[in-house]
Amino acid sequence: MSSDPYEVLQVQRNASTEEIKKSYRRLAREFHPDANPDDPDAEEKFKEVAFAYEILSDPEKRSRYDRFGDAGSRSSTGDPFGGIGDIFESFFGSGFTQSRRTGPIQGQDLETSLHLDFAEAVFGCEKELEIKTALACSVCEATGASEGSSRDTCGTCNGSGQVQQVRQSLLGQMMTSAACNACGGMGWVIPVPCEECGGEGRNVVQDSFSVQVTAGVDDGTTLRLTGRGAVGPWGGPAGDLYVQIRVGEHKHFERSGYDLLRRLPVQMTQAILGVEMEIETLDGSETIVIPKGVKSGQVMRIRGRGVPHLQGRGRGDLLIEVVVETPKDLTPAEEKLIRDFAGSRNDQVNPPDKGIVGKIRSAFN
Repeated sequence: MSSDPYEVLQVQRNASTEEIKKSYRRLAREFHPDANPDDPDAEEKFKEVAFAYEILSDPEKRSRYDRFGDAGSRSSTGDPFGGIGDIFESFFGSGFTQSRRTGPIQGQDLETSLHLDFAEAVFGCEKELEIKTALACSVCEATGASEGSSRDTCGTCNGSGQVQQVRQSLLGQMMTSAACNACGGMGWVIPVPCEECGGEGRNVVQDSFSVQVTAGVDDGTTLRLTGRGAVGPWGGPAGDLYVQIRVGEHKHFERSGYDLLRRLPVQMTQAILGVEMEIETLDGSETIVIPKGVKSGQVMRIRGRGVPHLQGRGRGDLLIEVVVETPKDLTPAEEKLIRDFAGSRNDQVNPPDKGIVGKIRSAFN
């Protein structure tokens, strides 16, 4: 059959929603596997009809298909129809596509956050993490059955995990398969559940363990710890634990990628004449030379004093931004020296403040 949903449902491109639904019901009844037990292709045709209806019954998917064709109808997950189970369920009941569960059931993924100070994030650390999770029951050893008992084959479905049901749908009477309610599709039951875990084979507990944080992690980084989530019921494997890193601020440093930025206050006289200064870095004290005539905003670079690269190849740099501070509380003697200096350079400056008495005299002259 064609991959064009309009051709599959045998409708025009301007067909109304009601026309599309009517055609779908007719074709679904025609190609339903129960109505064609001797046709091995009937199930595939039936699915294709359902796929086509899934596109054309959804205004957004239909619009994407009309604009982009088959590729445009696909969702970001790669499934163009959002799951055929939904459409089957709406017409045939919730049991149409259910099947027996096979194999262990994996536990849930968990999320938590871990707070680090600035230096811990830069250099890495080992932290103790405490979470609420599910661990295997030690009393029944994750079987869910009390001591001396065991699981029994489900008497309702005889171990198949499924039951056959006859449903009245829009297409008439249909035979469907559904997960057995008695055993939840597992095919077995626990007559005498473990008192410790209630028959689930796991208990909710507070668990703590050490986490190694890699040097160079940044605020907002998410660590995935495989197998550290909740264990599944009845011995199922554990899910994963996702740890979101939160990094505190530092009083001196800011982070820019793998570089560190520090703003360094420098007095005006030091900026003019230059100075040798000892500053604190994350690695300890470091002596730097401020050259003569440095300007406010000028950046000095100390290589290899930044954040370690996560790949383990070297470190970023420490960037020191000079901030020249201008004094505001000059004594009369200091102001005179500055004015003499400005005069020697022919720099234009404001006249000295005359004070209150001087201002009164000027007002009467």
